[in-house]
Amino acid sequence: MKFKFFQRLLFCTTILWGVAQNNLTAQTDLDSLDLKIGDEAPSFALMYAPGKFEFLKNWSETEGKKLRKNVTQPNRHAVILSFFATWCQPCMKELPILEEVYQNYKDERIKFFLVDITEATRNNEGEVYGMSYKDVPKAGPFLEKKGVTMPILNDNRGTAMKKYKAETLPRLFVMDGYRKLTFLRRGFHEGEEEKFSNELSEEIERLLAELPEAKKDKK
Repeated sequence: MKFKFFQRLLFCTTILWGVAQNNLTAQTDLDSLDLKIGDEAPSFALMYAPGKFEFLKNWSETEGKKLRKNVTQPNRHAVILSFFATWCQPCMKELPILEEVYQNYKDERIKFFLVDITEATRNNEGEVYGMSYKDVPKAGPFLEKKGVTMPILNDNRGTAMKKYKAETLPRLFVMDGYRKLTFLRRGFHEGEEEKFSNELSEEIERLLAELPEAKKDKK
């Protein structure tokens, strides 16, 4: 009887180990698809006003290539992208920190962009944080009431979200003037406000120091 018991125990343990290994492999495969530090940031063109688009290549481009508006805007900039949605409660905790850092550096050669995926997820089924996706507020008026002044880019079809694998929010990407990712962050938790602010500010200072010397506009 004892032998049969241990046989069954060994069999169950083997099955559970196999399931765990499969789950770990699946998660590893998913993680391997994420963008990593040193990767080239995907290009994008996102609308910020009706009929008006912001291009990443206006500010940051791979080495050896000119910026999109090289004649009127020849200077490479570092770029920060923060993907968010109005239904995302952790995003609302991160935004005040980002806004504070933005105010400190908005006149430097670094561009801050909030990438709004609210509309891209509006047709999702079910609820999020007790709200139906279809009933969540639009980003512009919502953020204005919160005192957020960072530029907003509308990723209404989720194109940039998919390129950046930014389904989990908030998702932060920092890149240098050559579209190389240098700082990444996923999620936001209570108690890490100061740490996040300090780490981001230090990274910005480093990137600004490494940018090539500014050129005069050729207007």
